Amino acid sequence: MPDLYIDGEWTAASTGSRRDVINPFDASVVAAVDEAGVAEADRAVRAARRAFDQGGWSQGPTRRRADILYRVSQLLLRDREDIARTETLDTGKTLTEARIDVEDVSNAFRYYAEIADKDGGRVLDVGPDVLSRVVHQPVGVCALIAPWNYPLLQASWKVAPALAAGNTFVLKPSEVTPLSTIRMIRLIEEAGAPPGVANLVLGPGSVGAALTEHPDVDLVSFTGGLATGRRIMQAAAAGVKKIALELGGKNPNVVFDDADFAAASDYALDAAFLHSGQVCSAGSRLIVQSGIHDRFLERLVERASRIRLGDGLDPQTESGPLSSAGHRTKVEGYLETALGEGARLMTGGSRPDDPALARGFFLEPTVFADCTRTMRIVQEEVFGPVVTVERFDTEDEALELANDTRYGLAGGVWTGDASRAQRFANRMRHGTVWINDFHPYVPQAEWGGFGRSGIGRELGPSGLREYQEAKHIYQNLAPAPSGWFKG
Repeated sequence: MPDLYIDGEWTAASTGSRRDVINPFDASVVAAVDEAGVAEADRAVRAARRAFDQGGWSQGPTRRRADILYRVSQLLLRDREDIARTETLDTGKTLTEARIDVEDVSNAFRYYAEIADKDGGRVLDVGPDVLSRVVHQPVGVCALIAPWNYPLLQASWKVAPALAAGNTFVLKPSEVTPLSTIRMIRLIEEAGAPPGVANLVLGPGSVGAALTEHPDVDLVSFTGGLATGRRIMQAAAAGVKKIALELGGKNPNVVFDDADFAAASDYALDAAFLHSGQVCSAGSRLIVQSGIHDRFLERLVERASRIRLGDGLDPQTESGPLSSAGHRTKVEGYLETALGEGARLMTGGSRPDDPALARGFFLEPTVFADCTRTMRIVQEEVFGPVVTVERFDTEDEALELANDTRYGLAGGVWTGDASRAQRFANRMRHGTVWINDFHPYVPQAEWGGFGRSGIGRELGPSGLREYQEAKHIYQNLAPAPSGWFKG
């Protein structure tokens, strides 16, 4: 069956181009998918434009949109095992992680189904003879560009609110991990979305660029790297398009002496090595107070060295491979740089010697000590199974270190002092701050960052607002001549 979905039909690329999807565990070919070009991107945008302008979707009952979103949430749960397996084959993550992803995607669709029809706007009291109200209406045609690390989850954070608001969209997943996104679009079709409302194109960055630059696109939402985000901003500026960008992070995980040692040291592993560190909010920068620094580091190294690598489909596997050979090479470059800058390698730092893992894109969980804020490994997003450890003495010093980043996506603080926890969290310049925890999120709460972590927010009510325009409607209920001009 063809893999591109345009104007309610599954279609192949006009050029016949196909791309192999690679399992990062063993470099085997999982599937071959159609690869769109600029022509398909244009067709998809024009289909989305027609579907929006005809008004049946954008101006129709909000309850209809909510019902479709809710149906998608149920279909995801129905097919959870199959979709999770697909996600594991596509990304290399463990099946346990993939199952959680599918549940979280279902929750996102359900959340936006629940709030889609709850906003009736607001009425302004400006006088007895005036009806003045502010309403929120859909932006129009949305180009949604999702990343390779959480392909299904990140796409859902865009698709669900876009549909809830009444927009139409063209979705382009990463060419590296498109399979679960195809499954999601099939479920949206099954749920009853009209032709042209949801469109899917697969392909390289040039397809994303064609969407971004298309004159009929009203909004671009992108999750990915900083460099690509900058190019999207430049392209969108020409058409004065709305943009929403989530561009990654370099996230501090601060541990004070009075923290629960067992919990903090356990979560430090989760923060750094979940999905092999390929998480925009990964706690890859561990900042530990001097009183427990050495003991904490020793515990971290001992446990990191015992993380079991393997096939994500194996229930014994704790961490999978990196997404591609090219990405592993990039991460290895950071390891070399860190050693050259004086960081002390405590464990990991190389490819595993297990023959069973030789064909995959594996890298050992890696811990660097004696790190300083000036090192590239501390300041730049590595996006791999690598954690750096810094030391601090005072609360002010810890805060200075935690905020010393050009990003500001997320961070954590561990302490037994409730007052300090709130004080510290309030002063951290990050979009999400966890206290005595790391990584959880809920669809009801906004997600996004400060600084170069991006523009706008996903999830929560603000995530819906990104896909809406505010309109003021002012009605004079008793019109009469104004008499302003006397002639």
